[in-house]
Amino acid sequence: MNTPELRQLRHFVAVAEHLHFGRAAAALHISQPPLSRSIQNLEQRLGATLLARSRRKVELTPEGARFLGEAKRLLSQLERAVLDVGSMAAGAGGRLRLGFVSLADFGVLPGLLKAYKAARPGVALALREMLSPEQAAALAASELDFGLLLPPVAGDLEHLVVQRERFVAALPSSHRLARTRGRVAVRELAAEAFVMAPREIAPGLHDIVAMLTARAGFSPRVGQEAIQMQTVVSLVSSGLGVALVPSSVANLGRRGVVYREIADSHPRLDLWLAWRRGGLGAAGKEFLVHARRVAR
Repeated sequence: MNTPELRQLRHFVAVAEHLHFGRAAAALHISQPPLSRSIQNLEQRLGATLLARSRRKVELTPEGARFLGEAKRLLSQLERAVLDVGSMAAGAGGRLRLGFVSLADFGVLPGLLKAYKAARPGVALALREMLSPEQAAALAASELDFGLLLPPVAGDLEHLVVQRERFVAALPSSHRLARTRGRVAVRELAAEAFVMAPREIAPGLHDIVAMLTARAGFSPRVGQEAIQMQTVVSLVSSGLGVALVPSSVANLGRRGVVYREIADSHPRLDLWLAWRRGGLGAAGKEFLVHARRVAR
């Protein structure tokens, strides 16, 4: 059996709906003889009679009635696909896959998503909370369109710095330094147990904390390790240690934790919006426009 052509499906649906070759030909803006030949060729391809013809009327056979439903479904799917592709090409539809570290959720992510959805409500956003190395691998494998991640990461990625922030000290609310209103010097934390993210998970964040403590004359005594910033703060609130965290983490607002600015000068922590080089469609390019506005 040969697969029918789309043109033949459209011709058959027109005749089946009008049950008259002349009226169907007029609706298709073609003459009746080529329409009749098209239907005959379709029936030959299928090996089945779809239309019972007589001088007085045209009727669907049982095979024709069954095929009519399938033909309409296929043509409808094709029409939707054409519209979807057109919307994607114009940036008005489609789907964007975005990975993000938890830190982004405390800062840039909510505002960026709100602005983009207001501008492009037809684009579906698929969000996945992922560690930075996982995002870099997913971007390289074309499993993500964008990643909100902490550098450094491996791979040939383009990026935009969308968030740059200072560190603050996260202290249990019962801590002696929590009672002060001023800044805290890092050296005042030398005797404390620290809650930290493992270096292999977030080397940029870990190295800034290590640099701050080294400049203050000590190496941090790591009491607990945690991957997510929410967990770091939770452990601090439980009294299991102190932490040096990016200032946006204070937006988490967990009870039992007090945040204090640190007096020591230090590099800012960058958050990147990263994407695969040459891998953006129209929807992705517009997302990048909104990200640049947020970054400014």
